[in-house]
Amino acid sequence: MYAAFFLSFRNDTLYPSMTHTIDDERDVLFGVINRFIGFFTRDSQRHSENDPESEYPFVAMDTRQVYAQIALVRQALNELRQPGQHLPTFLDIGCGIGNVLLFAELMDFQAHGLEKDPFPCSVAIRLHGPDKVVQQDIWDFDDYSRFDVIYYFRPFHDGALERRFERFIEDQLKPGGILIANRKMDPSIDNDPRFRRLHPEMPIWRKG
Repeated sequence: MYAAFFLSFRNDTLYPSMTHTIDDERDVLFGVINRFIGFFTRDSQRHSENDPESEYPFVAMDTRQVYAQIALVRQALNELRQPGQHLPTFLDIGCGIGNVLLFAELMDFQAHGLEKDPFPCSVAIRLHGPDKVVQQDIWDFDDYSRFDVIYYFRPFHDGALERRFERFIEDQLKPGGILIANRKMDPSIDNDPRFRRLHPEMPIWRKG
């Protein structure tokens, strides 16, 4: 894959005198990615039509954290995957410009996004195509149960609405599905017998 190639490519292949390590190269690449995401993030926030009383505009999560979370989920799924099984499906709720979907796609997910804010959604559609990104409200979408992985970065700053959303998604997620819930407000999932946390620090749970 292109991502694996770039992250493994050593500077000393072309420039033997350079002493940069693979970690240095990774930092540079993530820094470049973050600059591009930041450019589109500012435009998305400026043109946002979300309700400022309850909803956040598009907010990009740190690229390193996105990579680490999706890589962990991919490894967990690989351990259970059967030969010939289809690529796992991935849904980013409130996908914004589609940056997280790029990581999921490059890690061999069938990546899909859901976004109601017109401007960032238009960027995501240009990146991924109208068959992969849907412009629709969270509450109107009715196909959550078909996804193997559901990802979100807290879409609501209204506490009651956010907790309602979180419980709704936890109910909709299919048995065996994995939830990546960034900036989650309701901690009760850790006491829910339907869910098992997959990492002590990352907000990732498997259902069933």
